[in-house]
Amino acid sequence: MKRLALIPAVFSACFLAPTSAQPAVPIAFGSALDAQEQIRESEQVAKSLAAPAAPEWRAKGDLHRKYWFAAAATDSPYRLYVPSSWDGKSPLPLIVMLHGAGNDENGYMDRNGKQLLHLAEQHGYFVASPFGYGPFGAYGTPLRLPAVFGKPDVAAQQRAAVDAARERTLELSEKDVINVLEIVLNEYPVDRSSIFLMGHSMGSGGAWYLGAKYSQFWAALAPMSGPFVEEANYPFDRIRQMPIFMTEGTGATPSLAGSRLLAAWMKNHDFQFEYLEVDGDHPGMVPLVLPKIFDFFDRYRSK
Repeated sequence: MKRLALIPAVFSACFLAPTSAQPAVPIAFGSALDAQEQIRESEQVAKSLAAPAAPEWRAKGDLHRKYWFAAAATDSPYRLYVPSSWDGKSPLPLIVMLHGAGNDENGYMDRNGKQLLHLAEQHGYFVASPFGYGPFGAYGTPLRLPAVFGKPDVAAQQRAAVDAARERTLELSEKDVINVLEIVLNEYPVDRSSIFLMGHSMGSGGAWYLGAKYSQFWAALAPMSGPFVEEANYPFDRIRQMPIFMTEGTGATPSLAGSRLLAAWMKNHDFQFEYLEVDGDHPGMVPLVLPKIFDFFDRYRSK
């Protein structure tokens, strides 16, 4: 199918690596969790679960895993892919993949003949796919369709509908992602200057949200078909030096209009930003853009 690039790339002369020195910044449309406190908590979770003597420690291949998620009092699954070609010791880049609503940690890893896993093998990436505490956890932000960029009234309605139970679900979803990230970082020799975040639909909203809130982790972002960003409430300065590749499908309504507005806004404000549209609907655009996303990440991984 034909790919259409509507908004040209805007790049700075150099890329500034993420830094842990950035202060935690709350995001008005997200959970109340403090980012630095959550990182410290997740680091402790990872250390408590470490088992270097276990046969599955640093295993390779397509791994279905789970860990005890104490905050939720349940086991939480996650999917991890480790290239079979990995030599067992060399650092590799890591991609964190956030699934869309109604899915779980397996959906996007299995789709299109396990395309994502084949690309990870070909390009040499670890890929972690968290469950995100349920198929509708949203990774800390309640914004979903149709609360796209340029629809502040709809976004305000969704924020206002968050009650105590929903707030708790959002917090647990956010915690789960950072827990899985730290578990993988504690077990595998990840190249910490080459950690990438991507997601589709609800997961795209998670990529925007966690991309800014935990910006010290990410070398680049790739949100797919989900421009869930509020112009008035989003900490854009947190991602100003971060390369971003946003993709959309021409048949993906109502996200298409919001993506075009957000792409134009990012371009006009001189972000390190690229935008690509492909001839596909909301779910159908994913397999069309994944190869391009890996090519994009390759440009920003350590050489």
